Amino acid sequence: MAVPDATAPGLPARPLRRGLRPVTEKTRVTTEEIFFDLVFVFAFIQVTTLMTAENSFLGVLHGLLVLTLMWWSWSIFAWLGNRVRANYGLSRLVLLAVTPVMFALAVSTREAFTDLPGGLYTPLVFVACFVTLRVLYLALRWYASPALRRRDRVALVTPMLVATALLLAAALLPRSRLDEPTVRIGQVALWAIAVAVDYGVGMAVRVSERTIFSARHWTERHGLIIIVSLGEVLVAIGIAGTDLPNTTGLMVASLLAVVVAGALEWIYFDLSALVGEHALREASPARRVALARDGYSYLHLPMIAGVILLALGLKHTPSLIVAAHTYRQGDPLDPLGRYAMYGGVALFLVAHAAFQWRLSRQVRVVVWPRLVAAAVLLAMLPVTGRISAARTLVWLAVVCLVTAVVEFAVSRGQRRRLRRALAEEAEGAESGRGEPGLGQPAG
Repeated sequence: MAVPDATAPGLPARPLRRGLRPVTEKTRVTTEEIFFDLVFVFAFIQVTTLMTAENSFLGVLHGLLVLTLMWWSWSIFAWLGNRVRANYGLSRLVLLAVTPVMFALAVSTREAFTDLPGGLYTPLVFVACFVTLRVLYLALRWYASPALRRRDRVALVTPMLVATALLLAAALLPRSRLDEPTVRIGQVALWAIAVAVDYGVGMAVRVSERTIFSARHWTERHGLIIIVSLGEVLVAIGIAGTDLPNTTGLMVASLLAVVVAGALEWIYFDLSALVGEHALREASPARRVALARDGYSYLHLPMIAGVILLALGLKHTPSLIVAAHTYRQGDPLDPLGRYAMYGGVALFLVAHAAFQWRLSRQVRVVVWPRLVAAAVLLAMLPVTGRISAARTLVWLAVVCLVTAVVEFAVSRGQRRRLRRALAEEAEGAESGRGEPGLGQPAG
């Protein structure tokens, strides 16, 4: 996690170094950042491909570990992009250099744990891409932050070095003389510790009160990555039906998948996106950084993981519906597909409820529909083992749609108030009156 050290509005300015421009509250997401995020369209596909290829709960664990590591790589550049504009000077060049490295990391994802015969030894390629990403980040981070103290530099470098050593050891384990079960357990343990170190240091670092932070840019950037992850749901259903005849079952499955993705999009953007931006705008400088770290860098990860698991479950669905291969019409979804699909949506809803709970006390009334929906989905898991895959997807779409409608109904007044408040804040910023609400505690 970036160690905040810049200057907040209302505090003495610390000019950036040559070749950089600061982000302001009016700054929007740049095309360079969108181009970087497009890599994650492919990266998320690779994660679900890894899970599908291994076709086991261990494969799901592998995919989630890779996703977690890639999310942190995205997140540190999101923090940096909220400090210096990504479409100007040195930061633009660095981001353009990082993008192909991130793409190479995504390409190597499928063999991050087990190398396929022939070609490069991919687990080491994954580690090399990881190190290159971090080095480029640190180089720009240090250049953009001349006031960093020694302990801040240590806090930035230490997790990278520890994670690199652990990932390198995990990459070399398959070449050791250990038996296969020991290698699998060892790899998972080493990756888990590497992830814990990265995230743990980010949580432990003290939040500075002298921080430039654009609520508008931050929330917009994370909204776009949520859209990217939901796009993987649509891609998953399309890829799953690529080699199948265009039957009624496949068409129905495709439409239901869009309904589920659309309901999750509605739940996120209809109210919570407004809550997030308003809470960050109203918070004091130190509190807004803490809210951004907890609500976005941490709690957005399980949301995206839930969407990826949903995509994995959907990849199991069309072949069952159209009775292809060894499946018969009316067969239930296999356990991996059922738990990934229902469990993924439940994880998204619980994480989303926690996100809104963390950001604001004023709109907690809309948290209960998500928690109820998550509980219903988990309670339905035993039932889905006895009904057809088609009905499993129908019931998932119904639960998601009802949740979105209920939230819309119970949050009308709050939605209007938030939109009015954000419009007034935007008008105040445009007229030069500064940032309304800065210095006031949130919620």
